[in-house]
Formats: sequence, C-alpha cells, structure tokens
Amino acid sequence: MASGGGRVTIQLVEEEAGVGAGGPQLFRGQSYEAIRAACLDSGILFRDPYFPAGPDALGYDQLGPDSEKAKGVKWMRPHVKCGWGPGLQGLREEGLGPGLQGNCWFLAAAASLTLHPRLLHRVVPPRQDFQHGYAGVFHFQLWQFGHWVDVVVDDRLPVREGKLMFVRSEQRNEFWAPLLEKAYAKLHGSYEVMRGGHMNEAFVDFTGGVGEVLYLRQNSMGLFSALRHALAKESLVGATALSDRGEYRTEEGLVKGHAYSVTGTHKVFLGFTKVRLLRLRNPWGRVEWTGAWSDSCPRWDTLPTEWRDALLVKKEDGEFWMELRDFLLHFDTVQICSLSPEVLGPSPAGGGWHVHTFQGRWVRGFNSGGSQPNSETFWTNPQFRLTLLEPDEEEDEDEEGPWGGWGAAGARGPARGCRTPKCTVLLSLIQRNRRRLRAKGLTYLTVGFHVFQITEELLGLWDSPRSRALLPRLLRADRSPLCARRDVSRRCRLRPGHYLVVPSAAHPGDEADFTLRVFSERRHTAVEIDDVISADLQALQGPYLPLELGLEQLFQELAGEEEELGAPQLQALLSIALEPARAHTRTPGEIGLRTCEQLLQCFGHGRSLTLHHFHRLWGHLLEWQVSGRLGLQKETFTDRDLGYHSPGEHGVPCVCVGGSLGGCRAQKQLPPGFHLNNQLTQALTSRYRDSRLRVDFEHFVSCVAQLTCIFCHCSQHLDGGEGVICLTHRQWMEVAAFS
Repeated sequence: MASGGGRVTIQLVEEEAGVGAGGPQLFRGQSYEAIRAACLDSGILFRDPYFPAGPDALGYDQLGPDSEKAKGVKWMRPHVKCGWGPGLQGLREEGLGPGLQGNCWFLAAAASLTLHPRLLHRVVPPRQDFQHGYAGVFHFQLWQFGHWVDVVVDDRLPVREGKLMFVRSEQRNEFWAPLLEKAYAKLHGSYEVMRGGHMNEAFVDFTGGVGEVLYLRQNSMGLFSALRHALAKESLVGATALSDRGEYRTEEGLVKGHAYSVTGTHKVFLGFTKVRLLRLRNPWGRVEWTGAWSDSCPRWDTLPTEWRDALLVKKEDGEFWMELRDFLLHFDTVQICSLSPEVLGPSPAGGGWHVHTFQGRWVRGFNSGGSQPNSETFWTNPQFRLTLLEPDEEEDEDEEGPWGGWGAAGARGPARGCRTPKCTVLLSLIQRNRRRLRAKGLTYLTVGFHVFQITEELLGLWDSPRSRALLPRLLRADRSPLCARRDVSRRCRLRPGHYLVVPSAAHPGDEADFTLRVFSERRHTAVEIDDVISADLQALQGPYLPLELGLEQLFQELAGEEEELGAPQLQALLSIALEPARAHTRTPGEIGLRTCEQLLQCFGHGRSLTLHHFHRLWGHLLEWQVSGRLGLQKETFTDRDLGYHSPGEHGVPCVCVGGSLGGCRAQKQLPPGFHLNNQLTQALTSRYRDSRLRVDFEHFVSCVAQLTCIFCHCSQHLDGGEGVICLTHRQWMEVAAFS
C-alpha cells in the first residue's frame, strides 16, 4: 500500500474553457461527417448498427415484435430524387389505431420549429439532402439535460400499406420531420416510448430553453399579454385541450386530447369593444376551428380591409384565429418554452440572467426522502442553498405587464401596489432519461420541490452542530406543484435573502436522476449542500498486527518460493482464514477472485502480496470485525449499516459521508478516514447494495479497496502525498470508474 500521511482532498471543478466545448456530444460516438465520408468512399448507403431497422426499433408492447400493428411493416428509404428541407407545410400523424395514443405533443413542437428558421437549423443542421453527397445518413441535434447531443440515423423509415407509419409532411417529398422523429426515437430507445407526452418536453429538447405550464381558468387576467410578450421573444408556445377519452373532434372543429401551437396574438376593435384574438395551428395542417373568428366567420367582414387582408388566410392549412374567451373555454393549459431566461421577464440592466445547473439523483436508502416536510426522511433529500443578493428593478405589475402577475403554475403575483423588493427566480426540475425506461415498465415519477427561507436568526446557527435540528423550523417560501412530468418548473418572486431548495420525489424510496436549473434576473449564488471528498491516508494504512503462527505458516505454504501471493492464492488463504467467522453465518461465502485482485492493487505490488503487505491487510479485516462496522460475524450488512440510524447506535462509532444536512443523520458505516460527498456515496450505494438495501462482506471489501486505490493514486500526484487535487468531472470519472 502506498505510504505517506496526511489528508488527500479531491476537489471537482468545471471543465476549462475550450476543453470539451465548442460542439455537441456525439450520441453513441457516431460522427455524421466520418460516417458519410466512409459510405461515399465505399459506395454504400449507411445502415445504423445502433438503431437497426426492425421490430425492436418500433416498440415493445403495442408495437412490439409480435403485435398486430407491427405486422407487414417495411423499412424503406425515400426516393433519391425526393426533396429535403423544412417548409411551412403542415405535419401529419398517421393514426396508429384504437388503443394506441399518438405523439401529437411531438408533432406540435416540431411544427412550431418551422416558424423559427434559426431554431430549426440548430435542430436540423443545413446542407443535408437526398442529392448532393447522399449516403443514406442524416443527423439532428437535441438538447439533453445540460448539453447538446448530435444523433445520427439512417434514412430507412417504417412504412405500412404504402404509407409512413408515424409523422409525415403534407408535402410528399419532404422527409425532415420523419427523420427527426426517428432521431428522437433512437435517443429514447424506440418509437413506442414516444407515445404520450407534453409539448414542453419536446420544446425544451429542441431549444435548451426553460419550460413553464400555465393552468387556465376563466378569469385569467394577464394571459393575453403574457402570450404576446412570449411570442415577441420567439418563445415556443403551445396549448392543450385535455381529454379523458383520447382524441376526438368537437362540433366546433377542435380536437380534444390534442396539442396545438400558439403562433400569434392581435387586438381588434368592433366599435368600442376590444377583442383579443389568438392564432393557433393544428400540427396536422388541417382540421380547424369553425366557431367565432374562424376562416369563414362573417365577423371578419366588419373589420377594415387592410386588417382583414393582413390577418385572414382562407385556407385549410390548420391555422386559425379564435377569441381569448373561447380559447379559455376549450383549452386547459398553455405551455411556454423560452429560448433564453430573459424571455420570462423584462431584461435586467447590464445583461441576461444568472444560471446555475446541478445534476443529482434520488437513491433509495440514502437521499430519497419523499415530499412531506413533516416526515423525518424528508430532510435526507438533496438540498441546495440559494442566496438572492439583489432585487429586480421595480415594474408596474398590472394586467398589461410582461406576465400580468402570472406565476409558473398560474398563481397570481403579489397584490397590485405592493412595493416590497422581490427577486425573480425560475426553478426547473427535470427527470433525466426516464422516457427510455418505459420499455421496462417505468414511467415518470411524481416530483416537485419546496423552497424554504433561512431567516437571519437561523442563519447564524447554520454551520453549528445544531444545524440539523433547525431544518423543521424553516418557513416554506414557495413550492412547485407535484407532477408526474419530466419537467416541473416554477417562477418564484422571493425577497432578497437565503433559501433552501429541496427537490423530491413524491414517495420515499423513489429513485431517479434529475437536473435542477436555477435562473435569476439579478446576481445570486447557488451551491449544493455537500461535503468534500477526502481521506486520511495515515488512518487508511491500518494497524500493523502480528499474525498468528498458523496463519503465517499458511501464507508461506501458499506463497512458495516466490514468497508472494497472487490473487488465486490470496483467495484460498482468506477462504481458510475467515472460515471461523463464517461458521456463525447462515450462508458462508468467500472473497471472490476479482476482489482479491483489487486487494493486491491496494495493499500489494499490483499483482502480488508479500507477507509484510498481508500484515496490514489482515489488520484492516480485524479492525472491521472488532469495530462491528461490517463485522465478520454477520451474514450481510443491511440498511441499518448503510442506511438510516442514529449516531453511535449499537455502540458503533459512525462517520458522516453524506453531505445533505438531513442526510448527515443517515450515518454510513464506512471505515474511519473516509469523507465522501453525495455523488460518490450515491454511486457506492447504487453499485454495492442489493435489492433489499444490503451489502455483503465481499462487496464491502471491494468498495473499500476501490476507495483506497483512488486516494492513494491521487496522493502520488501531490507534493508530500497530501493536499488538494483538482479534477474535472471527466478526469474524476476516469479515476473512479465505478462512479
């Protein structure tokens, strides 16, 4: 084992400017330019090995390999002379038959892209067609949880009875939309996982923006100005007419259970009456509203000719006008995705908004404490400290203001005339990679977040030993709705000060990855409440204990003339030496060969172990046994060892390795000398536990050996073997492969 005392601290830092930046990540490592060049050189058309054209690409249940809907499907390439390029023609969704919901949420979002060429060209990179340099390969760029991803697909599309099965354009020679859909399906695993969703999910993936949901009601003051302001900033806006029985067409020409794009607003006057109009678009490119202010409504004849000519297009193109009050009668939600945080409010003086992004995970038995603040486990959830330093510039918050007092969940803002300084903060919680798990029977969890105010009185005690007892005394300042959606956002108006943001799943023990984004108009600081990653190398060396005569003789017998043990010999030695301890267990086991190889790396020369090295290894094993930490007298080490319990329970000294304030009560039974942060503890918990939150002795030994190797490796790069070493997240992943 490496020598040297002191403490080694690993500090994770962001990538330096220019390192790994400047372009999107390649999904599956596939480079469009490299694949295209190779295919052109070979004179072949690309066939994607990572998303083969076949039954598995279609789906797993109603589109599964043995399903009726998957029969007779052919995968065909568009004709070489077909056109390429997004146009304003409507997109359509071919019906998938009874009992299978379509993906109108994706259609509506894709149709909205055609109204914004700059956005469209980001998602659909230019200079792709079926003529010049055609090789059967195309690529698209989608935003995924903090970064852009470049997804390569071949152009074999599913066709049944001579028609594309899913998205298709009204223009028969346009194929950008079905190919974009294929890229989205590849990113998430299959076409079927795209069944059902919310427009904002696709909006965010197309723009990297921030999604909000406004829940409509009849007295929705300020909605019109909110939509006008958002559209003026090129936001993507959609509306949904909810339905509890699937999609169906109403007498007025609307489709319930369907998503529409909102493409414009306008005020007109009928005499002295002001009428607020909204322009909507059906992504099918057909089936329009037939009520007041529809294309054939006689009310248009009462307007001046220049107004009528500028607004009205009498064409079955899926786009139509309707009055705001009719809109509120027929639609339930409005979904807005801002292209940048500035869109959500007036631009602050001196520049854009301030942004922080955090990646996290709820892990059962560690930091998945549920959503009820009055429960003891709630405070084990991940926690983020937010400090708002400067209030917004004062605005007149009347009906015609930029958002008319609207909050993210449709709540009214502060009462008119209130002059209390406030800070605008947008909090966005996203469940990562959850859609692709549908094939395994999993769906989006119900998630949300609470915002608690840390008063000045409590702030002075925050870093004291009493800090954990302070958590239940925090006053809730705001909260998001609990929603079973990928994206849950809330636009908050908070006073300058200190706050604690606690994202949570609805039920304790729910597991999922999440991304939390924080935006504020003015300066703020945001940090995860966490611990550093460090280790006391002197303590990690363990005691040097003399061996019993029989054990030393056994070592020499197995070591032979080389006087060193390899992994098989060490496995045999431990199997015999630990037999008395295992005699008290119900299921005797032994240290596996792979774990023995890790022990050689940690305590030996890499591939062998001398008697001197074995002294220290055996000292560690005895220390763990004597301390009762994960004693050899036990068959397994349950969640009471690696989960929730009070300090000093069973008389065992405990070491805090989790950084959440509440989570520090979830003391973890690890050897003395280790101090780990949330991310690393989550990785250890997820890797080494079983389905019942238990860790057997072999996995515990493997865990400790891996940790020791990491810290000793880092120590070699420090002057004197101790100090702080800074690693980027990529370097950390290379060092700590298990994370």
